[in-house]
Amino acid sequence: MTIVCIDAGHSYDTPGKRSPDGMNEYAFNRAAALAAKQMLQKEGITVLTPHRDDHDVPLSARTNLANDSKADLFVSIHANAFGGSVWNGVKGIETYIHPLHSHDEKQLAHTIHSKLIQAVNRPDRGIKTADFHVLRETKMPAVLFECGFMTNREDKQLLASEDYRTKCGEAIAEGILDYLGRSKKIYYVQAGAFSQKELAQKQVAALEKAGFEAIIK
Repeated sequence: MTIVCIDAGHSYDTPGKRSPDGMNEYAFNRAAALAAKQMLQKEGITVLTPHRDDHDVPLSARTNLANDSKADLFVSIHANAFGGSVWNGVKGIETYIHPLHSHDEKQLAHTIHSKLIQAVNRPDRGIKTADFHVLRETKMPAVLFECGFMTNREDKQLLASEDYRTKCGEAIAEGILDYLGRSKKIYYVQAGAFSQKELAQKQVAALEKAGFEAIIK
């Protein structure tokens, strides 16, 4: 059984952790973590979520849960900030691993980071190192993602959108699945078999009009 800990940083009641116009960082973190969790669960992965909506779970409790549960991976999701509570031009996505990272940790970071950048097409600020508690005290490969800057108007608009939150979470999940060698399942549905190509083309046109991808084989 594969166990992945998906940690949404902070909580609704964490002091600060808001954009200059009041968006709560945890609102993004929670939504992206939920999207990641749902995709991983569909692929048979057991997902732990150490965060809580009603209080900021101590960092030690988060890492203890992952360690005690013998999780295989720990992934923490955040939104970034720069320069306090004023708007500025710093934007983009950056990923953190511990300075004493293992080869597996570095590989995990690179795999997910590339998926995330590809999915949302934001400036790539690279993979960095930091002595964060959740990276230092976990006994499994651990990575922390900063998915945009709340202090940048362009990033903040994205961070507040449901579409961007889902894209970030699902990209993180896809990266995890790739790292584990368990690519997302894709199911194909046949919508007809025809002896005349013209009829097949009409069916393709009807399916595409309804919003489905369709090809003729």
